[in-house]
Amino acid sequence: MSLSAVLLAAGSSPTPTPSESPSAVTVPSLQDAQESATNAASWVEQNWSTWLAISLRVVLILVIAGILRMFVRRAITKLIDRMNRTAQAVDGTTIGGLLVNNERRRQRSQAIGSVLRSVASFIILGTAALMILGAFEINLAPLLASAGVAGVAIGFGARNLVTDFLSGVFMILEDQYGVGDTIDAGVASGEVIEVGLRVTKLRGDQGEIWYVRNGEVKRIGNLSQGWATAGVDVTVRASEDLDKVKRVIGEVAERMSKEEPWNELLWGPIETLGLDSVLLDSMVVRVSAKTMPGKSMTVERELRWRIKHAFDAADIPIVGGAAAAADADSDDIAAAVSPPSVFSNSDSAQSAAASPITPAATPRAGAK
Repeated sequence: MSLSAVLLAAGSSPTPTPSESPSAVTVPSLQDAQESATNAASWVEQNWSTWLAISLRVVLILVIAGILRMFVRRAITKLIDRMNRTAQAVDGTTIGGLLVNNERRRQRSQAIGSVLRSVASFIILGTAALMILGAFEINLAPLLASAGVAGVAIGFGARNLVTDFLSGVFMILEDQYGVGDTIDAGVASGEVIEVGLRVTKLRGDQGEIWYVRNGEVKRIGNLSQGWATAGVDVTVRASEDLDKVKRVIGEVAERMSKEEPWNELLWGPIETLGLDSVLLDSMVVRVSAKTMPGKSMTVERELRWRIKHAFDAADIPIVGGAAAAADADSDDIAAAVSPPSVFSNSDSAQSAAASPITPAATPRAGAK
């Protein structure tokens, strides 16, 4: 047998070595790897244009959304700044500066700008996300249906939160009140220390802090906008000289209007409006004045103080209630009232008047 025949026989029927086993992992050959690479290259070659188009579309959507978002946010910021400058130009007077101070304008601008920027970003980015999903040929119908159902569920579950938020937005946009204003919100009243989109904080008269949900406010009375009215009622005797009363009140008003700080707190002349009511023993004179918002009570107290001193100097008594019914000419009011000790004396006139009346005896028949 030749050497070639032996080698051929050995190659055709190899004898297994002891280390080989039937479950050994087959290593892919070079031909298999070449086939896989060829298939991948063929798939990439067939689909590269589609993926490139989708990628370019996604990049274009993101770029346009980013530019649009930046433009809208900048436009909102410029709009808010222009509104602030217009408000400063219109309210450049002393009254305007008091009505809308810098802190209130700053907080209101920040709140409005934050809300508008958040809404714009949500709309732009949400639309961009949906367009990107559509570019990948994802069916958006189930997603939109699920979002609609989730939105309805959240709306029912958090309706109070949504109501508070929307009410806060409209309160800020309409400038119903601001920081530093004194308001009556129905459920609570006091000075506004913070305005939020959901809750408004009030400082009460006793120093307490009220947290009022914006959705619970049905009506608002702002005591710090425009001007306030200080009203004082002066009760004098019905026989008093009205011209003298009016002259004394006018002198008090003239002096008070020229003194500091009352000349700044008074935004109008102190006027004697006339008789508010006339009774048998007294009459009420009404005095009124326009004041700085929130300073009406201070002006009323000072005006009462000055009128009382002026009336005492002019010998004009201030009466009212039971004191007006008393006789002013009587030196001792208690003189007309008997002391309780007189009732203990059976011979006193008061005891005789309080004793029951006994019927007179009937005369007998035949008596003369």
